[in-house]
Amino acid sequence: MGKPLKNHLIKNSHADDVSNESDNAVFSKVMNVHLSRRSMLQSSGALGVAAALPLGLFGSQNAQAAVLESNMQRTRSLGFKPVPFSSEDKVIVPEGYTARAFYKWGDPVGIPGRMPAFKTDASNTTQEQALQAGMHHDGMAFFSLPLGSDNSNRGLLAMNHEYVDNGLLFKDGAANWDLNKARKGQNAMGVSVVEVQKSGNGWQVVRPSRYARRITANTPMGVTGPARGHDLMKTRADSRGERILGTMQNCANGYTPWGTYLTCEENWSDIFTNSSGNITPLEKRYGIGKEEDGYLWSRVDERFDSSKNPNEPNRFGWVVEIDPFDPKSTPRKHTSLGRFKHEGAKVTVTPDGRLAVYMGDDQRFEYIYKFVSKNKYQPNNRAANMRLLEEGTLYVARFNEDGSGDWLPLVHGQNGLTAANGFADQGEVLVKTRMAADRVGATKMDRPEWITADPFVAGSIYCTLTNNNQRGAEGKPGTDAANPRADNRFGHIIHWQEAGGDGTRTAFKWDILVLAGNSQSHKAEHRGNINGDDFGSPDGLAFDSRGVLWIQTDVSASTVNLKEYAGMGNNQMVATIPGSNEYRRFLTGPNGSEVTGIAFTPDNKTMFINIQHPGEPAAGDSDPAKPTAISSWPDGPAAGRPRAATVVITKNDGGVIGS
Repeated sequence: MGKPLKNHLIKNSHADDVSNESDNAVFSKVMNVHLSRRSMLQSSGALGVAAALPLGLFGSQNAQAAVLESNMQRTRSLGFKPVPFSSEDKVIVPEGYTARAFYKWGDPVGIPGRMPAFKTDASNTTQEQALQAGMHHDGMAFFSLPLGSDNSNRGLLAMNHEYVDNGLLFKDGAANWDLNKARKGQNAMGVSVVEVQKSGNGWQVVRPSRYARRITANTPMGVTGPARGHDLMKTRADSRGERILGTMQNCANGYTPWGTYLTCEENWSDIFTNSSGNITPLEKRYGIGKEEDGYLWSRVDERFDSSKNPNEPNRFGWVVEIDPFDPKSTPRKHTSLGRFKHEGAKVTVTPDGRLAVYMGDDQRFEYIYKFVSKNKYQPNNRAANMRLLEEGTLYVARFNEDGSGDWLPLVHGQNGLTAANGFADQGEVLVKTRMAADRVGATKMDRPEWITADPFVAGSIYCTLTNNNQRGAEGKPGTDAANPRADNRFGHIIHWQEAGGDGTRTAFKWDILVLAGNSQSHKAEHRGNINGDDFGSPDGLAFDSRGVLWIQTDVSASTVNLKEYAGMGNNQMVATIPGSNEYRRFLTGPNGSEVTGIAFTPDNKTMFINIQHPGEPAAGDSDPAKPTAISSWPDGPAAGRPRAATVVITKNDGGVIGS
């Protein structure tokens, strides 16, 4: 049990770290030149309009760039009355809408004969937690039932559970630490698959359900791609490097046209330590150090101490594909998509039928990536499609000063990715993806988070860059005089248009959709250029089938409604139609929470979102003696502790969300 343990803040415990010490171009410098040349900062709304008209800016629309993912007509206006900022401990939505929490941490998933109820005093056992909703819901997707249908009244929700708060998970927090506690934490991470159905009483989780499933940090996983069986993937427990236990720190997500779920491993490096202190260059590049974070797993589970299992960290940081329709299927980690702190995996089908998958690496000064599949999508061959993410080419983005961009291939033998430079083969390139991206000269970005694609314009892609308050700090890269946002505390959203609307091409044009900010700030660089409702730290991002872009925020607990964010209340969700530069606030979350996860039914009449870490304190885990000190959402004053939960949102008249 060792020495007494302090509580730690686990969410983004390395958020202020910078692992990228390369001398690659910083996006702030590139953006300065481009925006200064076009005088966009002096034109209110010009950024949003430019970003929303990619075909006018970048060339004529080709025959393939028509309606892609939507059977609806593109909407021209938002139809709801915006809600004001709020510091209330509840979810607030516009007049005429209803929001209800219906799948909470600790609720039984619905596995037949194994449905333990949640205990408000945190006394659920390690084994029970493996059968219940995990903590801190994040990315999520809806899959209609039956498979292949567009049913909007019954389906499966697959969702991530990103991390744990020991102060809420255990009666006594991190005291009396042992392997059983670590295992309970491991069972509170991963993924849930639940069946949901709409009836006369609204949406409910179906229990029992033959589809119900929990995937945890100990669930067996397969491995595909060039790193399968690689020496860097082999451990004492897996001498072949082909079978990994578990997925964890699952943040944003993706989904495929053939009905599988993609869960993305983000802050996995926070789990690992190297107790010897002999940190390797690879470990340093990914943020692994000697000091323990709040998880403390490595104290009692040597799998997470790289001094004892040096290759175990290499088995995390991947995109994992899960078949929600088959609870007995084995999830697979696709190494062709690269290893980093994955924030989402947006899948698009290119004009020639291949896939282009867009991904961000969520840390300051990291990169944006794209994977292009070798083979083509076959609408009527699900078995063949199940292998599409196994082979292809991984690229990393370079944003040029003139508004053009290039996708740089991360291919062994090209652009210096050779044995002489530390990359013996393609498997090693992928295990060392960040180092490979450094080598080829990718552009450093300000925390790339969620990425989404316009459903009406081929190759029109958007990415949230949440914030980077280290830009311009002492010893960190800065900006030039043309850019007033040296201290990017509010973030922005970048847009790019693939050449010819084709995701397989290696050229693109880029622009900025919006600079987020607080219009009441006394600092010009913090005001942004929003027309409508202010927001900052954009994170979650998704289009609905009508072309409305939904933006969710993740202002940290130490900053929300304080400092530069004073007066802006709790985290929120806003909507916009790109091109209008109008932003309307649709939802505000409870105290201490992040608003995240977006999923829609095919008819766009139901929206699902997730409320993560309600009650999160500004520093440290929650106080186990006072679990409801900040929030008692969603169970109210009688709650034993706040609980992350999925919220279902419908329009009272049965209409389309946002109309």
